[in-house]
Amino acid sequence: RVVLAEGGQLFVAGGGTGDAYVYSTDTGDTVGVVHLAAGQDAFINDVTLTKDGAWFTNSFAAELYFLPVDKDGGLGEVETVTLTGPAADPWTGFGPNGIAAVNGGKTLILAHSAFGALFTVDPDGVDSGTAATARIGGFDVPNVDGILVQGRQLWAVQNQKNRISRIKLASDLSSGVVGDVITSPAFNVPTTIAKFGNTLAAVNAKFGQPATEFEVVLVPARD
Repeated sequence: RVVLAEGGQLFVAGGGTGDAYVYSTDTGDTVGVVHLAAGQDAFINDVTLTKDGAWFTNSFAAELYFLPVDKDGGLGEVETVTLTGPAADPWTGFGPNGIAAVNGGKTLILAHSAFGALFTVDPDGVDSGTAATARIGGFDVPNVDGILVQGRQLWAVQNQKNRISRIKLASDLSSGVVGDVITSPAFNVPTTIAKFGNTLAAVNAKFGQPATEFEVVLVPARD
């Protein structure tokens, strides 16, 4: 997945390459290729931005990677942050997936596909190399993939379920309530979304299908 920074840089999660990529949107040039993880323990799945840098998930490891970015767009040395708490419990298959920064980057929200759940992540421990997690209670989101957060509204894409759950989060982020389940006959394993006004744009991934074309499906955000 990709995230566009205000300074005109595009941050890309590199999947099975184990790398993160940064591009200039002005020139298309590569600003940097940053190695995050290697081997069978690497699937760099998603990225979110804070004022200090970019956070990347790895679906095969209980880790996040923080790439510092200075005010001029310069890239620092990547830091590996080990997750602690319930999001780090053993799992099989894809684990950490979508990620979003909330409260001005003071908290991260992590989607965990294997657990069908969302977790808060406290990034304050980055200097010690760890970050504590806590499950957001009150609901389950099987096959959760990409997430989007605006204020206390969260949209969670559930890929194989072909739906998007709209969740109202508690002010302390300890729990949430599903307000709507958004579906469309055009969904074909959606994985990630963006929001434009009152509309969500969901990308069909078509996992397990011999597809050569992929659609963006527009649905009401219902916020």
